[in-house]
Amino acid sequence: MTAADYSSEADLTVAVIGLGYVGLPFAVNAQSRGIATIGFDINRGKIEDLAAGRSPIGDVSDEVLRIALEAGMKLTAEPADLKDANAFIICVPSPLGATREPDLSYIRAASDLVASVVSAGALVSLESTTYPGTTEEIIAESLHQAGLEIDRDVFVAYSPERVNPGSNTALHSIPKVVGGLTPKSTEVAVSVYRRLVDNVHPVSDAKVAELSKLLENTYRSINIALANEMAQLAHELGISIWETIEAAATKPFGFTAFYPGPGVGGHCIPLDPQYLAWKAKEVGGTIRFVELADQINTNMPRYVVDRVMSLLNDQQKAVRGSRVLAIGLSYKPNVSDDRESPSVEVVERLVELGADVDVVDPMLTDQAIRLRGVTPVSDVSLTMYDLALVLTDHDDVDYDTIARQSVAVFDTRAAYRRRGLSVDNVTEI
Repeated sequence: MTAADYSSEADLTVAVIGLGYVGLPFAVNAQSRGIATIGFDINRGKIEDLAAGRSPIGDVSDEVLRIALEAGMKLTAEPADLKDANAFIICVPSPLGATREPDLSYIRAASDLVASVVSAGALVSLESTTYPGTTEEIIAESLHQAGLEIDRDVFVAYSPERVNPGSNTALHSIPKVVGGLTPKSTEVAVSVYRRLVDNVHPVSDAKVAELSKLLENTYRSINIALANEMAQLAHELGISIWETIEAAATKPFGFTAFYPGPGVGGHCIPLDPQYLAWKAKEVGGTIRFVELADQINTNMPRYVVDRVMSLLNDQQKAVRGSRVLAIGLSYKPNVSDDRESPSVEVVERLVELGADVDVVDPMLTDQAIRLRGVTPVSDVSLTMYDLALVLTDHDDVDYDTIARQSVAVFDTRAAYRRRGLSVDNVTEI
């Protein structure tokens, strides 16, 4: 097939490999655009739940999933069912290993799977976050081992995912960066993605696209680290960091507001800079600025615990034996995702120090909270607690009542300030 073939209304069947936080929204979006879509996952239990209309992801409601299924989206755990696809979009996890090195096992497995079923003329595009060179070293190599030649038998590209959990932004409205291993592969990939999203930004090759993803989140990591370090200094100086940021943000140029908190979480910001750091070391370089930012951010849960200890000390209480109500375990507001959440680390550290910690999180199930070794509560008597600790500022929380009925509140997210609530017993980070 050619780029012109892909740009036509017919002849495009997209197979999405991996139906997690990235793949499922992508598959649903593709089907909603009138594209024949096959969703694949090796987890048969997940496939059964999805086929029954049960979505595990907040950004894809059961109703939206049902509409996609009724429109013809197919779900499978059988590789043979992918034989009719001519565009493969790989959306599998790319975590860090125990030693904080990239774990590319999921990408390798997905590459081998696609290579075993891909048909002539198909596009293979990787969306998983990874270091520059992965598309060539793993995807292209798997296809080569299967006897397939790039631009003759298959086209290969990289297009970084840009999912924003908890956002109302439609996936198709987020611009997509696309870079192929060759100019021809870029052309074909752009033709496919233009049918899936409203705006495609082609780049010269896959490595540029791979690095752009790491730059996006490293930029955020560094600026959050600056806000976190400034917050610690502002506290020592007796200055509100939140009021300071609000003042600086009035400048109409040269300043973008980033905010402090208990750390960084989710799959992107804590992990992506580590891919960059690992690749830099591999080629004999260093990115000290990025590594320092990571150290500041990863230290924030410890800093928050130190501040909690200080606030309890003001009540002449030790951490051991104190009752703490933690508000929010997920890594960002209004999502049910607690991957890499700094809130979890704060809670775990308090428990290790002997605090009796209960958790309120309207986005997480009781089972998910119990897995973290703490007790989920909903209807609570706030006078039972020595401190209420705001770690994630979900909307569905009665902050006013919490402050009025609590002895003290430590707000790491400016939840009260953002809502215009001025309460004497609230301390900000």
